[in-house]
Amino acid sequence: MGSIDAAVLGSEKKSNPGKATILALGKAFPHQLVMQEYLVDGYFKTTNCDDPELKQKLTRLCKTTTVKTRYVVMSEEILKKYPELAIEGGSTVTQRLDICNDAVTEMAVEASRACIKNWGRSISEITHLVYVSSSEARLPGGDLYLAKGLGLSPDTHRVLLYFVGCSGGVAGLRVAKDIAENNPGSRVLLATSETTIIGFKPPSVDRPYDLVGVALFGDGAGAMIIGSDPDPVCEKPLFELHTAIQNFLPDTEKTIDGRLTEQGINFKLARELPQIIEDNVENFCKKLIGKAGLAHKNYNQMFWAVHPGGPAILNRMEKRLNLSPEKLSPSRRALMDYGNASSNSIVYVLEYMLEESKKVRNMNEEENEWGLILAFGPGVTFEGIIARNLDV
Repeated sequence: MGSIDAAVLGSEKKSNPGKATILALGKAFPHQLVMQEYLVDGYFKTTNCDDPELKQKLTRLCKTTTVKTRYVVMSEEILKKYPELAIEGGSTVTQRLDICNDAVTEMAVEASRACIKNWGRSISEITHLVYVSSSEARLPGGDLYLAKGLGLSPDTHRVLLYFVGCSGGVAGLRVAKDIAENNPGSRVLLATSETTIIGFKPPSVDRPYDLVGVALFGDGAGAMIIGSDPDPVCEKPLFELHTAIQNFLPDTEKTIDGRLTEQGINFKLARELPQIIEDNVENFCKKLIGKAGLAHKNYNQMFWAVHPGGPAILNRMEKRLNLSPEKLSPSRRALMDYGNASSNSIVYVLEYMLEESKKVRNMNEEENEWGLILAFGPGVTFEGIIARNLDV
């Protein structure tokens, strides 16, 4: 394969006029840090379950996920206040939403404040808000409560993306890009916030697939500031968002299946999901690269910011695209440190990508200026953005 056509896209590390850029990142987590090696005993103790086969199955899953640590909202205090959450079959959606609605707002506010601090400009200069969550349900939505918690102007234009799942962070980034590029001078706050309490349940032989989520998912929040034509005096662009596309795969609606029920969210990931992504990811990347106007491509001359849905997905992508091992290192690190944090994960991946990029520069090695930001979610839906690393 050839190299990237710099003549088409430009090679100087300056943002192109009118193109959206990520200007700052921020994150936040709940206080409970869970070590994966202690998760199994803790989970079975809090749910009063002593099924040895289920315990053995979860132990195996915890080893295969590659997750080492995660943050969770769930705590002993919450279970003491709501013991029904650990009892099979009870109607607990009201209690779950009471917990989740408050928790995601608190985390989103904290992540957004961290992001705004990193940005360095006044909160009054935020013109738009895009809020993403699959962990709450209410009217008005979490976007309004986040705006209130931050003290945003009542004139702030809000967009709410609910139940977009793991593709939510990149979907929100695509929406923020469109807003920034079609509203000159705007500054868009993108915030994501998730908690697994909405789907927390005791283990059951009737729902073995629940154990995948127990072994894999984590809680937290992420935030970004997006805008075009950054002010060179007070803004430092991190990534330019050049081209974004979304595709869904027909007849895959049941592959990632989530339902809000009286017992919270019932969530299933089909076994064939990694295979489906492997079978379709290359065509999607070709379409995205072609849409951006790249005359040639060399996947190993690009960076890869991929949502870490799980190790099987990352492994299959690496194999199908013939990526060198370091290409998915930021994704693997995010998975190891935070688990699959759904829509938040792409923020953590981008942070690790910037960190590794600085290491490459410090070693006077050539870094990859152009790359892809990817995520996969319910549908099955592919979200992708061609981006430039502007951090210098």
